[in-house]
Amino acid sequence: MSIPETMQAILLTGYGGLDRLKVVDDHPVPVPDEGEVLIEVGAAGVNNTDINTRTGWYAQSVTGGTGEGAADGYGDVDTGKSSWSGAALTFPRIQGADVCGRIVAAGSKTDEGRIGERGLVQSMQPQEPEENGLAILTFGADFDGGFAEYAVAKSDMTLSVESLLSDVELASFPCAYSTAENMLERIGLGEGETVLITGASGGVGSAAVQLAKRRGAHIIAVASRSKHDFVTGLGADRLVDRGDDLIEAVGEMAVDVVVDLVAGAQWPSLIACLRRGGRYVSAGAIGGPICELDLRTLYLHDLTLAGSTYQPKSVFENLVGYIERGEIRPVVSKVYGFSQVAEAQTDFIEKHYPGKLVMVPDRLAEGAGS
Repeated sequence: MSIPETMQAILLTGYGGLDRLKVVDDHPVPVPDEGEVLIEVGAAGVNNTDINTRTGWYAQSVTGGTGEGAADGYGDVDTGKSSWSGAALTFPRIQGADVCGRIVAAGSKTDEGRIGERGLVQSMQPQEPEENGLAILTFGADFDGGFAEYAVAKSDMTLSVESLLSDVELASFPCAYSTAENMLERIGLGEGETVLITGASGGVGSAAVQLAKRRGAHIIAVASRSKHDFVTGLGADRLVDRGDDLIEAVGEMAVDVVVDLVAGAQWPSLIACLRRGGRYVSAGAIGGPICELDLRTLYLHDLTLAGSTYQPKSVFENLVGYIERGEIRPVVSKVYGFSQVAEAQTDFIEKHYPGKLVMVPDRLAEGAGS
């Protein structure tokens, strides 16, 4: 096929508000380097990390919840440490941690037989351990991602997928579902255990509900009341309203595992809900990253607290298997053209829709549905 010289792309021009996003139609199409492939993007999902990266929320100087500066940014941030990897971003950056598309070209030392494959890119890409431990690079943050008509990705981080699902549906999986699966794997959620999942109507939360049900767990899900039917349909056994007192609603020492994406003011109650020997795992803090812990509860109750970011390749490989076998399903609420990125992120910030929001190049938007 003929590959154009320029493409539509969404450029993040610096840290800050929605005005830092610039949609252009004449950005150079990238050229795959050694070990890389060029993907013609069919669809790209919207994730919290896109907004957090834009605003600089990952900088430790920011202590509020992710929604506080989501529209306008946070002002002065420590730009030297404002990404998942802890490195500074370079601008302009093409964001987009999720991408589904067709491989249309291969770089040197890359199997040209992959051209024509439909692929999903692993969002959180494991690297060789560094002096200070585990290391990842993030697609769409540490290097350009999927918010463009074409994207370059490492061949070994681009997995072929055989599915009847549309590009839009497949693009809803990589970041949210791999994050959720990694959390469950990291904390060892097992069949018959009771798990409490916060933020259960969002992208990662709704994925966690499906993936926990796949493991045979009993699920207590926290979500706003208006979205209870949606979360029940994903497999939750019991719903708790987002505004309820968790200790009163769930009970002290009532669950084996907490899968938390919210943190914030409710965090001590989440810990109180854990049984002796219980396990807690976090991969987000949309309610605020600064929490209080009584260490006596930690050691007297033999609790395990875990963070979850680094993903071994097996997590994403397993996820693609679940997709191909129909063991999980996509939950896409709305589709936007790239030129509607400000609207898409605003809807995401305001939590108008459950599940996932997905964007497509403008030339594909009319037929993508909503």
